[in-house]
Amino acid sequence: MHAQFLAILAAALVLPMGMAGSATAAEGEFLKSIDGKWSGKGTILTRIGGTSVNVSCDVDFSAGADDLAMQGSCRALAVVSRSISAALKASGTRYSGTYTGPSGQPSSLSGTRQGDSINLAVRWARNINGDRKATMTIAKLGENRLRLQTIDNDPASGKSVVTSRIDLSQ
Repeated sequence: MHAQFLAILAAALVLPMGMAGSATAAEGEFLKSIDGKWSGKGTILTRIGGTSVNVSCDVDFSAGADDLAMQGSCRALAVVSRSISAALKASGTRYSGTYTGPSGQPSSLSGTRQGDSINLAVRWARNINGDRKATMTIAKLGENRLRLQTIDNDPASGKSVVTSRIDLSQ
């Protein structure tokens, strides 16, 4: 009976470690599927309640086994160009890192992957739309399509508002 208990205990301790390895491998595969050069179009709200601006973007993703880096730029009105970048580190299906947008100030990111989407809580470097919180999603939409989307709360109504949505393809 004692040997059986030890065998069950050993299995209980070893099984999660093996599962963590396969989760990490799965993250690496997912991240590698994003690797490469992407381009596309979308819209960005300059502020909640303001007008949306059409943008075209070129973004280069570089993926490792447990990290993802993004460097790119978005252009509006054919004359204004802004750089964007992000660096994420995966630990299992949990992600953390930074995003640097047009302000040039790094904001913190943390979240998880669910299916083909990395869902991130954003803590802006400064107040934006009345607070420092938003959500950002990096979603695979099939083999060669990707969506970057940011959602913020409207301080007046409390409703969620899509503040940026950029659809990219390879």
